[in-house]
Amino acid sequence: MELLQHIFSLVVTLGILVTIHEFGHFWVARRCGVRVLRFSVGFGKPLFVRKDRYGTEFAVAAIPLGGYVKMLDEREGPVATAELPYAFNRKPVGQRIAIVAAGPLANFLFAILAYWLMFILGFSALVPRVGEIRQDSPAAVAGIQAPGEIVAIDSTPVATWQEVGLQLLSRLGDSGEISLSIRSLQSDVPDTFRLPIHEWLSEQEAPDPIVALGLMPYRPPVPAIIGDLAEGEAAITAGLQRGDRIIQVGDHDISDWHDFVKQIQASAGTPLEVVIERDQQQLIRTVIPGTRVLESGKQVGFIGAGVAAFKPPEDMIREISYDALSAVPKAIEKTWDDTVMTLVAIRKMVKGLVSVKNLSGPITIAKVASASISSGLEDFLRFLALLSVSLGVLNLLPVPVLDGGHLLYYAIELVKGKPLSERLQMFGLRIGVALILMLMVVAFYNDLSRL
Repeated sequence: MELLQHIFSLVVTLGILVTIHEFGHFWVARRCGVRVLRFSVGFGKPLFVRKDRYGTEFAVAAIPLGGYVKMLDEREGPVATAELPYAFNRKPVGQRIAIVAAGPLANFLFAILAYWLMFILGFSALVPRVGEIRQDSPAAVAGIQAPGEIVAIDSTPVATWQEVGLQLLSRLGDSGEISLSIRSLQSDVPDTFRLPIHEWLSEQEAPDPIVALGLMPYRPPVPAIIGDLAEGEAAITAGLQRGDRIIQVGDHDISDWHDFVKQIQASAGTPLEVVIERDQQQLIRTVIPGTRVLESGKQVGFIGAGVAAFKPPEDMIREISYDALSAVPKAIEKTWDDTVMTLVAIRKMVKGLVSVKNLSGPITIAKVASASISSGLEDFLRFLALLSVSLGVLNLLPVPVLDGGHLLYYAIELVKGKPLSERLQMFGLRIGVALILMLMVVAFYNDLSRL
């Protein structure tokens, strides 16, 4: 069932983004007088085909990992004399540039729209309150004390933990220092701390920059009440039920859910006597935690139980929303920030400052898409926007095969007054195909490694 959900999420996500991208090419091509032969979402054998009154085929194909707009073009086959004015290759270079650039541009415009909608609908986010500083961490060495709220990173204001994470992620692979502005709960004036870094987390896969600095988010006490149970796991086998409050594990009194989890994780395969409260009565159940191996190789215990729904205190929640007009510049700003972050990440990856292990393929995209859809509209809109920006940026890279490679050829043609020779174009095409295939292999390998 989970696999089907991941596949469905991938198809929906890529279907939306590919349709937007290809529609950009299609819309401008039509307005430049180019005859469009086919608009396809997906590759391979068409599952659905419909023709419009202009003779364009609209198709949905079997392999949902991309799409294309096929235009009338003498380079792809003979064109009747009467049709030559409608061929792509016969159009002025300026129009060809506009048609090719329209796909990535559509992705950026869609990201702005998605963020605009997210901002006017509004959403709740956790205040970036620090609850603990790890000993001997960069934050501890810098003299940061908890509790406190992070208000800015490198002079950029932050209002949520997600903004903190994104701002720190933009510093991966950097050397120098990170500036943190933190306001104590007893003061309105923040203190600024400078944490030195050198090629920061450059070798790590899926780094957690917040934890790496030694900043532990404040966790309010979460009642140790069971809310979900996984079929066939130790919790159900031991007779635990939804609504049970955990009082004690062995001789240890349980203070909250995090404390309970810590006790379970430290007791893989070891029988535990668990005291629970049910219907105002205390009962004892013997639980034998199963064993789960983390990516780090560490073994931890688990029983297949989830915490009951818990609402954080109001002062830890920040409501963010804008009216329709104010949301426009915020959406443009967010799209621009995502674009810069993507370009910086590519540059650092090329220079070896960020590990290529962070490249992701369709398997990871499917899992993240599924999680974002499950989390609600706000998370899904945010994910669509970020992925749309990434698709736009990647397509503008000056690599033959991609839109950016075609734009490079047309820019040279614009300067020279004539196109590059077929031999040079074919040579560039081979290089482009080789690069794309290499990136796909690395991304698929990373996906499989994460499984």
